[in-house]
Amino acid sequence: MNAIELLKADHDKVERLFQKVKADTEGKEHKKLFEQIKEELDNHTHIEETIFYPRLKKESELEDIVLEGIEEHHQAKMFLRELAKLSDDSEKFEPKLKVLMEDITHHVMEEEGEMFIKVEEILGKDELEKLGAEMAKEKQNFKKTQTASAGK
Repeated sequence: MNAIELLKADHDKVERLFQKVKADTEGKEHKKLFEQIKEELDNHTHIEETIFYPRLKKESELEDIVLEGIEEHHQAKMFLRELAKLSDDSEKFEPKLKVLMEDITHHVMEEEGEMFIKVEEILGKDELEKLGAEMAKEKQNFKKTQTASAGK
């Protein structure tokens, strides 16, 4: 799987979780769904920030969009930390979750609608395959580390 296919698969998985949140209008499953969203986003942002974005920054045409992506990750991580600390009955939980979902949806639209198109043109298939393999391996390692540190 090439790097862009891997990242799009992650985007799709998170979007399906967002749809479950939206379908649960009473909010009974939101905290549990948030935990799944957080895990997916932690893994996804890790591989983007450690492998994908550093490679893209080497290309001057991609530098600005990568820097914007890094800032959007920073904002998302702030919301993830804040949401993780809130109790189930906090009045701030639902509004923060909604804003997180809106921010992530915007970020995904920019990546898929602009960044990935440029990346495919600049890097080409072979390099995207190589990056994808490296990212998939790192994602597995990161998941193991996170699982171990969480005591799961």
